[in-house]
Amino acid sequence: MPSTHAAIQSLFIEGPAGRLEALLNAGAPEATHAGLVCHPHPLFGGTMHNKVVFHAMKALHAFGFPVLRFNFRGAGLSQGSHDEGHGEQEDVRAALAWLKHQFGLPLIFAGFSFGTAVGTRVACPDPDVRAIISLGTPVAAEGRAYSFDFLKDCHKPKLFLSGDHDEFGPHEELERIIANAADPKELVFVPGDHYFAGHLEEMRLTIESWLAELLSRPR
Repeated sequence: MPSTHAAIQSLFIEGPAGRLEALLNAGAPEATHAGLVCHPHPLFGGTMHNKVVFHAMKALHAFGFPVLRFNFRGAGLSQGSHDEGHGEQEDVRAALAWLKHQFGLPLIFAGFSFGTAVGTRVACPDPDVRAIISLGTPVAAEGRAYSFDFLKDCHKPKLFLSGDHDEFGPHEELERIIANAADPKELVFVPGDHYFAGHLEEMRLTIESWLAELLSRPR
């Protein structure tokens, strides 16, 4: 098991297409949850070092949670090759399984762009994932269309957070998708584009505020 004394640890986890390069930010001994954050499209430069992913990790880590980031197959030092989102779902399952094995805690999932399009499909039906944070939910990105019909059956607390001029998530279409998603859910726009450029702090604080309110509710 990773040392809880190291602030951040580089490691590899076993994935279905080979080893997945990962980073673990250690949590507090009294952590109540563990977190997973998934990165944007690897064919367009997305990795676990992406700024949005980093700030999402910081938001989860602010609550003392251990937080795992990893590179999808074919990105960074992860083995395998890009599989257009299909095999990447299995990568997410492997990362969630690793967190469960290491910490035995309820999980919070966060994903950015491609990371949320892929990851929410896995996180929604997983009983150990208790909340979902979707950042820059992509409706159509450079010719790639994403379907979120499965959200109608996802009854977990969900935060959808996007920039108010996200070029890949037009307001009207995003609002339609969220309207069809099961409750509980919240759609929040903060200033910025798809990458929250210049507004990452606002993005992080919005996540923290939503999580604080969610975790304060009676269970």
